[in-house]
Amino acid sequence: MMDEGLTTDESAGSSNVVSRFFKGVGIRYQSVLDRSTPHTKGRWVFALVLVLLFILRILLAQGWYIITYALGIYHLNLFIAFLTPKIDPALDYEDDGLDLPTRSTQEFRPFIRRLPEFKFWLGIVKSTVIGLICTMFDCFNIPVFWPILVMYFITLFCITMKRQIKHMIKYRYIPFTHGKPKYQATQPPS
Repeated sequence: MMDEGLTTDESAGSSNVVSRFFKGVGIRYQSVLDRSTPHTKGRWVFALVLVLLFILRILLAQGWYIITYALGIYHLNLFIAFLTPKIDPALDYEDDGLDLPTRSTQEFRPFIRRLPEFKFWLGIVKSTVIGLICTMFDCFNIPVFWPILVMYFITLFCITMKRQIKHMIKYRYIPFTHGKPKYQATQPPS
């Protein structure tokens, strides 16, 4: 009977240690993310290096094409969400003033993305790291005829981007802006 109480206390203590460990790891992880937030160019260089490392791993290992295809589809999905406005003008919303301006006489409203830049970057980094980890296990190296996957991905990319560009043209928005518009002072007539 006494042994039963000890094991319960020990398991509660060990679970407390485990939860404190993961809580500490989570705090350190969030701290690193918070410190990296203002360094946009550095973050994207890091993401590019990770993707290039993944591509190099795939080319040297000559396998894991299903993982590469899934990663490409996921990155495409993230990119489309990054290009799409948070409030889609194609949907019939009530007239609450949240639509994008379509005329020069309407008030300027900044483009608000469905997926913010930081979450886009974080999604790419996380998925690429998971893809790299998956390439370390042979159970994920499923034999496929990779040229078909490449052609299917290119077709899917073209169709998806064509639809997104048509949407951008129809509702007159550009997802890439570089700050506020700058006006030049005019010279008074002499």
